[in-house]
Formats: sequence, structure tokens, C-alpha cells
Amino acid sequence: MTDKTLTFGEILLRLSPPNFQRIVQTRSFEVIFGGAEANVAVSLANFGTNVEYLTRLPKNELGDACLNYLRQFGVDTKKIIRGGKRLGIYFFEKGVSVRSGKVIYDRSHSALSMATKEMFNWDSIFQGIDWFHWTGITPALSANLAEICLNALQQAKKKGIMISCDLNYRNKLWKYGKDPIEIMPQLVENCNILIGSKFNIKKMLGISLSDVENDSERSEIEKNKLIIEKVFEKFPNIEKIAITIRNSITSSHNTLMGFLHDGEKIYSSPTYDIDFIVDRVGAGDAFNAGLIYGLKEFGENLQKTIDFAIAAAALKHTIIGDFNIVNKNEVEKVLEGNSSGIISR
Repeated sequence: MTDKTLTFGEILLRLSPPNFQRIVQTRSFEVIFGGAEANVAVSLANFGTNVEYLTRLPKNELGDACLNYLRQFGVDTKKIIRGGKRLGIYFFEKGVSVRSGKVIYDRSHSALSMATKEMFNWDSIFQGIDWFHWTGITPALSANLAEICLNALQQAKKKGIMISCDLNYRNKLWKYGKDPIEIMPQLVENCNILIGSKFNIKKMLGISLSDVENDSERSEIEKNKLIIEKVFEKFPNIEKIAITIRNSITSSHNTLMGFLHDGEKIYSSPTYDIDFIVDRVGAGDAFNAGLIYGLKEFGENLQKTIDFAIAAAALKHTIIGDFNIVNKNEVEKVLEGNSSGIISR
């Protein structure tokens, strides 16, 4: 019997100026690792899920350090491919108050972006796997990776593996001559669970309703519901769609809620007012992991699933780094209303 989740994508070296400094003024950087799919894997491992992560890392000390970083959180790394010339890098300048955060990528010719389809034996890779998670970041990196993703998804679908996708539009990454809507629809056709936002759905799948967007009488949930119904129509293979709605009051103060649509009913989460953000990078990935965990553990209790997912995402805003280093008990305490910050003794 299989019961293991596999996530696939690129992990990066993250360099951040300390103490909310700007990149142009700092003389040192805090060093960690992070990337959407790795973030999901670590969260799932923290929740007690059996999880593997697949990427390609260079055979050098940076690659070794990255492997060790993943392993300390209980992520299975045995399928990671070694090779290539470099590990991708991103510089993250944290936003604070009215100043927005900023990301600068340095990932051209990274080990994974230069991978070829011959490097991936998906029949072997998917042995023992019952869930496969990927994001729209990976096919944005190169034409090769778009083809690799398609091969992976087709193989996973044949094997009856549950497939989830976070659309994750990144304007700075689509640079090899293809627009996302030329690539993503064919990939999404193989998926069961879709995660995104109105913006991502428009950019990645070409689906939008301008008359709905401009209707001030409609609530955000109602607008999302109508657009999601269009997604269900275009992609009948999709079983469930999850959305997060973020209101950024300042870089340090956001509200966050989410909902899950199963094609018949919408399940809405509470709204969290997060008024002191430590680090919001990876919050969407924390939501993804909470969603996957909930769908696997809570069965058809979709209300509990969306509540767990958004609570996990809210907690991520209190954690420095890409990874949501919280366990399921801590998420459940937030669900129970224990969000006062009282010390647990």
C-alpha cells in the first residue's frame, strides 16, 4: 500500500539582509535554503506525513549543505539527482510597514533548469507514491522543464496518483519565449487539485471575467466562485480548487482567509488578522501543505481541511525563512482559538 507524497521543483540558496536592511546597504546576508515545493515537503514532514522531495543539485558543498538542510526536517531526499554546475540563488529584501518586499533571482543555468527528460525515470520515481505536488514555477524555468513536467504528470495520471498544482505565477521567470497560457493548460489538464487566485488563474490559464472583477456589488468570495466555476468547466478533471484571499494593509499587517470548492459547495475559513509579520515568504506553500495534509487525513471533512490549511499559512507569517517549522499540534491549537501568544510551560 502506498502512502507517500512527492514534491518536485527547484530549491534555492536564499540570501537576505539582516534586520530589515536593504540590499543596497547591507554588508552581510543571512543564508538559508528555500523553494515552493521544498517548502511544502518540509511542512508535510513536520505534520508527520511521509514525504519525498525531488530536484537536481550540483555535486559541490552547496549541494551537500542543501541536502543536509532538508534532511534535518525529516524529508526523504534519496531520489534527488546530483549534477549541473550551480545552485540557483534568490535575494530577498524583507518589506516592513509601508515598504514592500523585493526578490532578485539569480538562477539562470541552475542545475534543475538545465536538466533533460532523460534524467528522470518517472516509472521508478513514482514507486510508492500516492500524491504528487508541483507548481507553475517549475515549467517557467525552461522549455526542458515544461516538457519534464508534462511527462511526469502524464505518468502520474496513468498510475492513478493524486496530483495537486499551485499555479504560482512568477512574471520574472517566464523568459524563454513562451507565455504561461501556452504551457500551463496542457499541464493542468492532468491535475486533480488546483490551488491559486484570480490573478494566477488569469495569468496561467487565461480565464477571467472582467465584468465580474469590475462589479463592486459582489464580494471577493462571490467573484472567486464565479471564476472557479469557469475553471471547472474548462478542466473537468479538476476535483477541488482552493483559493487564498490576502488583504495587504502594509508589509507588516495582512489579513488572510481561504476557501475550498469541490464543484458543488464552498467551504470558507475564518479570516486571520496578522498584524506583525516576521516573514511572509512560503505562506502559500504552508497553505498547500495544510491542504494536502487535510485532504489525506480528514477525508471528506473539507471544512476542517480548509481551516487547518489557512491556520498553517497564518502561522508561517511568524517564522523566519521559507520553511513553516510548526507541527500539527501547533496548528490545531490555533484552530482551537489559542492565538494569544501565551507561553506554553
